[in-house]
Amino acid sequence: MSKTLPPLTWFRSFEAAARRLSSTAAADEIGLTQSAVSQQIRSLEARLGVALFHRHARGLSLTDEGRKLLPQVEAALGILQAAASPYLTEKRASHVTIAASISVIEWVISPALPDFQSHHPETSLRFVSTIWPDEYAASRADVEIRFGSTKQVGKGATPLMPNQLIAVKSPGLSGDFHDLPLIESVGTSDNWVSWSDATGHPVHPPSLFVDSYGLALQLATTGNGVALVNALVADHALRTGQVELAADTSAPASEGYFLAIQRSSPEVDAFVAWFSRTTHGAAPE
Repeated sequence: MSKTLPPLTWFRSFEAAARRLSSTAAADEIGLTQSAVSQQIRSLEARLGVALFHRHARGLSLTDEGRKLLPQVEAALGILQAAASPYLTEKRASHVTIAASISVIEWVISPALPDFQSHHPETSLRFVSTIWPDEYAASRADVEIRFGSTKQVGKGATPLMPNQLIAVKSPGLSGDFHDLPLIESVGTSDNWVSWSDATGHPVHPPSLFVDSYGLALQLATTGNGVALVNALVADHALRTGQVELAADTSAPASEGYFLAIQRSSPEVDAFVAWFSRTTHGAAPE
């Protein structure tokens, strides 16, 4: 039966003493007493069954076994130090994790992100792609931009406005609204039929179906038809002329976007304040 691995502290005492050739100097370096270092080295020698040092009146010298062991212990401790060093710095970099749908990341956050980075260069951001409320439980994000109904998103989530459904198309796409291809996002409670019921605009069946507002908007920008999208997602594309309103009316949405803060810190608060300013008054209702 093999012996168990000696404690890491025994190897640390051995490495420091081997490098300094003094148990007293090693003790000062690693924050132990001289007697503790000596005892740990003797315990390591007993466990390994070899002598690692010759002990002299004025110091130590390595035995052949000690010389063979030292490079391997140094390498192992170096690997552990490298693995732990990012977590042991006196001041870790500011970091914020944001969970949101690709639609929000691509069309709402990304276009304005250079402004945040210019004002907060010390803060790093990590984006986690999610869509429905039940996916956020596993994201462990600091900030969540959830999509769903008020009941689905849970307590403590602030609705983001405007929460309207609008019809948009590329400015280069000519033709009458009622004759153009319609693009519909599936998986939500809203669709062209509910928009038609709310606005009174007659519609024909959609010819393109996608799984997100962001993709519907992307298809619209490249002239593939008229997309029915949430006004929050379409704001940047409207303001920059990538799309234009295809109809002058909008409909209230059954589901929308909500902001939830899971952890408070200076960097998280700064991101939330910036995001709130970025989305304030976005898109016409």
